[in-house]
Amino acid sequence: MIREGYKSGFVAIIGRPNVGKSTFLNRVIGQKIAIMSDKPQTTRNKIQGVYTTDDAQIVFIDTPGIHKPKHKLGDFMVKVAQSALQEVDLILFMVNAVEGLGRGDEFIIERLKQVQTPVFLVINKIDEVHPDDLLPLIEQYRSLHSFAEVIPISALQGNNVETLLQQIKHYLPEGPQYYPAHQITDHPERFIIAEFIREKALHLTREEVPHSIAVVIDSIERRENGDTVYVAATIIVERDSQKGIIIGKRGQMLKEIGQRARADIEALLGSKVFLELWVKVQKDWRNKMAQLRDLGYREDEY
Repeated sequence: MIREGYKSGFVAIIGRPNVGKSTFLNRVIGQKIAIMSDKPQTTRNKIQGVYTTDDAQIVFIDTPGIHKPKHKLGDFMVKVAQSALQEVDLILFMVNAVEGLGRGDEFIIERLKQVQTPVFLVINKIDEVHPDDLLPLIEQYRSLHSFAEVIPISALQGNNVETLLQQIKHYLPEGPQYYPAHQITDHPERFIIAEFIREKALHLTREEVPHSIAVVIDSIERRENGDTVYVAATIIVERDSQKGIIIGKRGQMLKEIGQRARADIEALLGSKVFLELWVKVQKDWRNKMAQLRDLGYREDEY
């Protein structure tokens, strides 16, 4: 049953890598569901965040940053992002106010011209630039595409985010509440837990281990008569040298990854967590379709 005046719909967040899409999603949802890193191409799957109020429900799809692929995983990520454009009510094209218009933006705009869906230009990170620099930047983008709305924000600080949400509601059709009011994502817990672990590994290893990390959750169990959840997970890397970096001297790096990930997992599950981590080498896994499928990157779903 659709309540009169109730707005609902699906909104894709698209843009170059590292423009703040996941930061925005986490800000809106009010809880961490998308991992954040200062490295490009952090998001590999569509992450649906559900924002529900008394008069609307917005289902956000955070897509991988569109970029020129260098391996089969990259191909997969770009296909995921482009498929999102075909299945939503509204597109948020997010750009970085600091970096300005780049070739990657022009690449995305050419694809946006092929869809009929309304597109908002969302200029993020305005807290890092002078206000006088915004107007020329807006004009640059407007000369390339006819955007339905142009809204500058700071996802990190929260500036203008509420204004953006109100404008999104205005463009959405009347529709049903797709998800229960308390639900904030459609991903299972094990997916989010794996992402938390991957985020910590990316953050702590910096440039030493690029995006050749994947995480597999081996088991999650809450044992009888206990308030502790036991999680076992394996971090997958491509080379023996990367395995050494992840483990660290006397196991210190792996221990630090585990401690930081456990804090996020405990916040997610609302209980104590015992986290056991292993590290495994699967050589060149990003270029092997069978291994990509095993790790959850299923091209046939897109």
